[in-house]
Amino acid sequence: MAKRTAQVITASNRASNGVYADTSGESLAAGLTALGYSLGAVVVVPDDIEKIQTAVKAALAKEIDLIVTTGGTGISPTDVTPQATADLIEKLLPGIPEALRAYSRANVPTSDLSRGLAGVTGKSLIINLPGSPGAVRDGLVIIERLAGHVHDQLAGQDHSPSN
Repeated sequence: MAKRTAQVITASNRASNGVYADTSGESLAAGLTALGYSLGAVVVVPDDIEKIQTAVKAALAKEIDLIVTTGGTGISPTDVTPQATADLIEKLLPGIPEALRAYSRANVPTSDLSRGLAGVTGKSLIINLPGSPGAVRDGLVIIERLAGHVHDQLAGQDHSPSN
């Protein structure tokens, strides 16, 4: 089987303007690499619907298996990542963000305020994660648990019970 591909997209005004380093995106990229994904450089864009959509569309055009955004899932006026990706998702998978919130809730009660989405478009799985290092760590746990089955389903494999 060919190695699965991934793209990390960080949505952050401050990281895109060089105010601070994109630690969440880099941590996510390292974690996805550890999970066996092949990926290129992290794309960093401002909190802007069109710029986020442009980055996601570029990954979709390359038929990337897993597209993960980090940042912009909260409730501040500049948090627009869910709006940007909602228009690009063909089939929503609400269980993925529900699993992330459930997993994170005990340590970070405000994780319930995350508005991140997940879903599929074509053969690509799209997941929005919050922009904190802790949320990225938790998100990687959920990706490890669920993404393989999603990829298998998108490749046309039959449902099989998990071990």
